Amino acid sequence: MTDELTPAERYAAARVRAAEQATALAPFREMYAFALDPFQIEACQALEAGKGVLVAAPTGSGKTIVGEFAVHLALTQGRKCFYTTPIKALSNQKYADLVKRYGADKVGLLTGDNSVNSEAPVVVMTTEVLRNMLYAGSQSLLGLGYVVMDEVHYLSDRFRGAVWEEVIIHLPESVTLVSLSATVSNAEEFGDWLDTVRGDTEVIVSEHRPVPLWQHVLAGRRMYDLFEEKSGRDGDQAGRREVNPDLVRLARMENSRPASGRDKRRGRNNMREADRERERRQRSRIWTPGRAEVIDRLDSEGLLPAITFIFSRAGCESAVQQCLYAGLRLNDDAARAQVRAIVEERTAGIPDEDLHVLGYFEWLEGLERGIAAHHAGMLPTFKEVVEELFVRGLVKAVFATETLALGINMPARSVVLEKLVKWNGEQHADITPGEYTQLTGRAGRRGIDVEGHAVVLWQRAMDPAALAGLAGTRTYPLRSSFKPSYNMAVNLVSQFGRHRSRELLETSFAQFQADKAVVGISRQVQRNEEGLEGYRDSMTCHLGDFDEYAGLRRDLKDRETELARQGAAQRRAAAAVALEKLRPGDVIQVPTGKFAGLALVLDPGLAAGRSNGHRGFEHHDGPRPLVLTAERQVKRLASIDFPVPVEPLDRMRIPKSFNPRSPQSRRDLASALRTKAGHHDARRHRKERSRAADDAEIARLRTAIRAHPCHGCSDREDHARWGERYHRLLRDTRQLERRIEGRTNTIARTFDRICALLSELDYLRDDEVTDVGRRLARLYGELDLLASECLRDGVWEGLTPAELAACASALVYESRSADDALPPKLPTGAAKEALGEMVRIWGRLDALEEEHKINQAEGVGQREPDLGFAWAAYRWASGHGLDELLREVDMPAGDFVRWCKQLIDVLGQIAAAAPNGAVARNARKAVDGLLRGVVAYSSVG
Repeated sequence: MTDELTPAERYAAARVRAAEQATALAPFREMYAFALDPFQIEACQALEAGKGVLVAAPTGSGKTIVGEFAVHLALTQGRKCFYTTPIKALSNQKYADLVKRYGADKVGLLTGDNSVNSEAPVVVMTTEVLRNMLYAGSQSLLGLGYVVMDEVHYLSDRFRGAVWEEVIIHLPESVTLVSLSATVSNAEEFGDWLDTVRGDTEVIVSEHRPVPLWQHVLAGRRMYDLFEEKSGRDGDQAGRREVNPDLVRLARMENSRPASGRDKRRGRNNMREADRERERRQRSRIWTPGRAEVIDRLDSEGLLPAITFIFSRAGCESAVQQCLYAGLRLNDDAARAQVRAIVEERTAGIPDEDLHVLGYFEWLEGLERGIAAHHAGMLPTFKEVVEELFVRGLVKAVFATETLALGINMPARSVVLEKLVKWNGEQHADITPGEYTQLTGRAGRRGIDVEGHAVVLWQRAMDPAALAGLAGTRTYPLRSSFKPSYNMAVNLVSQFGRHRSRELLETSFAQFQADKAVVGISRQVQRNEEGLEGYRDSMTCHLGDFDEYAGLRRDLKDRETELARQGAAQRRAAAAVALEKLRPGDVIQVPTGKFAGLALVLDPGLAAGRSNGHRGFEHHDGPRPLVLTAERQVKRLASIDFPVPVEPLDRMRIPKSFNPRSPQSRRDLASALRTKAGHHDARRHRKERSRAADDAEIARLRTAIRAHPCHGCSDREDHARWGERYHRLLRDTRQLERRIEGRTNTIARTFDRICALLSELDYLRDDEVTDVGRRLARLYGELDLLASECLRDGVWEGLTPAELAACASALVYESRSADDALPPKLPTGAAKEALGEMVRIWGRLDALEEEHKINQAEGVGQREPDLGFAWAAYRWASGHGLDELLREVDMPAGDFVRWCKQLIDVLGQIAAAAPNGAVARNARKAVDGLLRGVVAYSSVG
């Protein structure tokens, strides 16, 4: 091919190659054994040109290459690079990868509880650590050139998302930002915001999966493809995907099963014997396969390793046990020996007595067979071992909760979804297309697998079309969850003052999205105002001010409507009072409705309120008498059947033997009713005199209308129609303007309320942060203000380290159990008193927040402290053993370790912020008491 080029073309090509070799990208590309994808090259070139980048690409597409190029550029230029991740496990993984490439002397790690070589030119850290460094003005920020924000779509996270925006807003302008995100449907919008707050930012979106993904449904013994490729005869429909018709037929047949035995018999009588036989055979092939059966099937078809997502921790553990009981063995003897050697090496630091408590031997048996669970309730070390063995191919079947889909690098050949419904904290809800994409994105290992496979297990009432919609939709919009907090407020005011802080918050992605929504509403307001101008012209009257005249007519109509409403309300109230006076045996005349006429009261019903009905608790607005009509019907009437008060016409004795369910009983009593009260005329309720006739305001308005010049206009009604349209459009426009006002400056208004509350508590004085405010600036977390108030009031003074650990646990712990669970066990003495005082302080703060319109439902403010971990923290900090403690608190080891690590983090903050030396010393001693055994043991972070 080169021989066909002219000398000039060869010279030009050589110039291009020489220019490419002179870039930093050329040596970087040589570090990898594979060629970079176009989107990776485009992003790296933008970075080298000095631009920030936002890369949105599917899971497993290799977007972290761009982050690694930022590391390469920083080292080449003699600058620093911070690589941030949302979770410690991902930080540990990235730290290990970068150490392997650049050496331990050039790479550091900073997580909530670990610091390794923190002054290195490249530091991997959790996003919260970087946020805290920015607020503290850390010296480590000097010389910072690049920040990589991996999994930046975490800013949608309801609880932690604000941290990502804080970092993006507060990073120095000289820092180049590399944002790596999953495929989101509004990447351009996010890129526009980054362009606004960070300067020139290139948005690179790749929809291409490097490993194609095949979608399947496993029903019984058969694996169905979800989609069927269709090609039209004219060629214009080539590549169109349709839902597999076999699956559609299967679903139709399942959903058409007769509901009752009688229907089934009737259906079978109308079927030919051959049809019945075919149906029997077909149905015998449809069932939801068991967990061991699924793994065995995947193994036989060469589709392992696989991750099966089960939205329950207990379900994951149960699945492993089911596979073991079924005798599944996915590893040969050599692999088993390798597994045992790795596990023993990684767990050598855990005391033997704790291994028994942690279920080590059962866990090891599963690993040796190539089977494991992975969820947040596991010990972090156990999870890390599972991850390592899975990546090495020594564990081939993992049963995991959805947390595995968030960032951890554990690609598989196949992903299995047991169900398409999960518990979202409030109810069982269908998983979203974004969640489906995130979960199935693990299938297909780049450079290993030719294709990935997503397998959904057949469930009764499954809709293949709905599943195809999940699999085919890529709508995963990024929504800001940014909200100001107390800690954020004092840190911002300390650095920038109130006015500048307000302006900074106005640049958040949350406000950017709200403002974009306002643009559309503003356009509608402009169109409405143009329409109002036209209507105003059409209603102009040559005799006078028609707007004034229309206003009088409108006031008259409103007054008449109000009086009618008051009259109706009074009649309803009078009717309800009359109904409450009814007694069994009263003969009444039901005035209106389907059951109008004579009726005998069997039961007067209940007063207005809440009653326990057959559908559970029901609300009703008044008594609901049970009556027998003259037509032999027993009915429960409602207040709507009595628009006017009802009075008893007569009384009758109801026989004790009367059974409302017996037709004969009803017939006899209805006959007696007609005999006893048939002579009463069906009295019609006399219409009351209209209240409007005697109303002075209505008389005044009618006089004013008749006296107005426009009343005599021949086109009066025509003008009035235009006037009605004008005022209807004006009302709609005012509503839109209120919506604009509600969305504009929302973040800044919340910030103002927070500052007002902090000023009342003397944390702020205008632009000055007080001593107690500076203490609050060192306390991060949901209950930052509560912690600060406890320090100010000396609530924790005089406590032992273990008692302080118990009290501090209420600042971090959040129970997974229902609100109506049993009261938690608490340590006695000073700790119990201090916990009680913390709850009282929270009550005071809660009342203050309500006064300042700070709404917890919107994610701002202090939740109630949860005392559920106080006993566990107290016992562990007191030196008690793990076996005894886990039995007492009924908590998985992984949860226990996680809460202990979060408690250690908050105790560190208390030690740094406490004005009392004894409290600070005890906080540090509490950390030492907690940081032992399984809590202390971890590989890196």
